[in-house]
Amino acid sequence: MKNLKIYSGLLLLLLGLSLNAQESFRVEKTGNGQPILLFPGFASTSEVFKEIIDTLSEDYEVHAFTFAGFGDVPPIKFPWLPQIKDDLKRYVTENNLHEPIIIGHSMGGTLGLWLASEDPGYSQLVLIDALPAMGALMMPNYNSENIVYESAYNQQMLTMNNEEFRKTVEQMVAGMSVDSGKHDQIADMMLQSDQKTFVYGYTDLLKLDLRQAIEKIKTPVTILAATHPYGRETAELNYKKQYEHLKNYTLIFADGAGHFVMYDKPQWFLEQIHSTLGSNE
Repeated sequence: MKNLKIYSGLLLLLLGLSLNAQESFRVEKTGNGQPILLFPGFASTSEVFKEIIDTLSEDYEVHAFTFAGFGDVPPIKFPWLPQIKDDLKRYVTENNLHEPIIIGHSMGGTLGLWLASEDPGYSQLVLIDALPAMGALMMPNYNSENIVYESAYNQQMLTMNNEEFRKTVEQMVAGMSVDSGKHDQIADMMLQSDQKTFVYGYTDLLKLDLRQAIEKIKTPVTILAATHPYGRETAELNYKKQYEHLKNYTLIFADGAGHFVMYDKPQWFLEQIHSTLGSNE
């Protein structure tokens, strides 16, 4: 009986470690075949890939992620983004995912770059309006060391009431899609976020600078880039500057589309995904 109790205790401990290892995300798995990892953007859920999941599941094993603090996934401790990255690496290893494909939107694409810069085992990266250093695009004289949790802006965001937080999110969303009919859907999805994760998690993202690290990536990379609201010329300059050290990538512009390319040009988006995956088989 004593040995049985010890065995049971060890089993519970191991189960607990397994659960903790994946506490930074929830995964929905469908289909069979070569694995595809779907990473949504900041404050989004796997809902953003709803239109392509069923189609991809016909030929691939699709792992659709929602990260901690977003949707109905509980928040985790900080720093948030490094823990997600480490847990994703562990997930791929523990599930024996061979040469997985990553499709990532915005922050999800940045995570894909981070993973591929540390591990050559990914077969393809498809990035949707994603950059290796978002903070460098947004801030003049960018220095990642100056990005900290305890800032006046963060404090202001953390103390917002529900109505103030909603208005702030709605203002953000207005420039993210040219399809105004999608604005409420995007805002409602983002407003499910844990407010502290929304604030400090974004700080983690702004602090991340992979512009040099991406030179290590050998995996083929395809970028589906939005042109709204700054126009194609500006978008092209920004992308080429940020991806200066990436040796092997294809840049395709979704002309007229905003950040949520999958909502603004759904048929074009689906065609590009199929074309990209097919061309690299």
